[in-house]
Amino acid sequence: MSQEWLFWMFGVAAFLVGLSKGGLPAIGMLAVPVTSLAMSPVKAATMLLPIYVLSDVVAVWLYRKDFSAPNLRVLIPAGILGVLIGWLLASVVSDRAVTFLIGGLGLAFCLNAWLRRGALTEPAVPSALRGWFWGSLAGFTSFISHAGAPPFQMYVLPQKLPKAVFAGTATIVFAVINVAKILPYQLLRPYSTQVMWEAAGLVPFALVGTVVGAFLTRRLSDRWFFLFVQVSLFLVSVKLIASAIAP
Repeated sequence: MSQEWLFWMFGVAAFLVGLSKGGLPAIGMLAVPVTSLAMSPVKAATMLLPIYVLSDVVAVWLYRKDFSAPNLRVLIPAGILGVLIGWLLASVVSDRAVTFLIGGLGLAFCLNAWLRRGALTEPAVPSALRGWFWGSLAGFTSFISHAGAPPFQMYVLPQKLPKAVFAGTATIVFAVINVAKILPYQLLRPYSTQVMWEAAGLVPFALVGTVVGAFLTRRLSDRWFFLFVQVSLFLVSVKLIASAIAP
């Protein structure tokens, strides 16, 4: 594959990361599979972390007034705990097993939500116990393969938050998780000067994606926004399962 095609492939991946940071969760999870077409998933995940972090700066500013404080109080410390667990288990945990588990959970969540679409259900309330479980799982899977969106969505979607609050809460939670990943990533997968320069060249793609994602989020109706989130979660979950069972 030529260097020019490789650059544009990573540009698409960075744009997808930006879209997710702009308020369209799960889209960013497609970035690692896209770049994995040209390199190992581990190297792809390592190179994309700076893009996630820089996109977070813009996204947090865009959603600085839209978030659920009760959820942040639980999900942020839980997410950091999940990163710590991922770091400690990095040498023994099976990437395939984690990938399959998260894909299966996401698939089950979507099917349950769609099959019960006609049922009248009250919005769930934030729960410390559930929040610590799903939040730590989000931090753990985010550390392993930038796949923290499904656990987060499975906990927060049933709360039926306003779309801006949902997007802002996701943005802030994963901004903190991504910062918490910097030192462990550097210890396990040290960054070279070349990787940092390559990542810097992708920043414009990510920033444009972040602004576009926020624009679309604020203009989509609630119905279409959450349908988009659920369909994205379903498709990503199918992709995760396929990746886990592929030879």
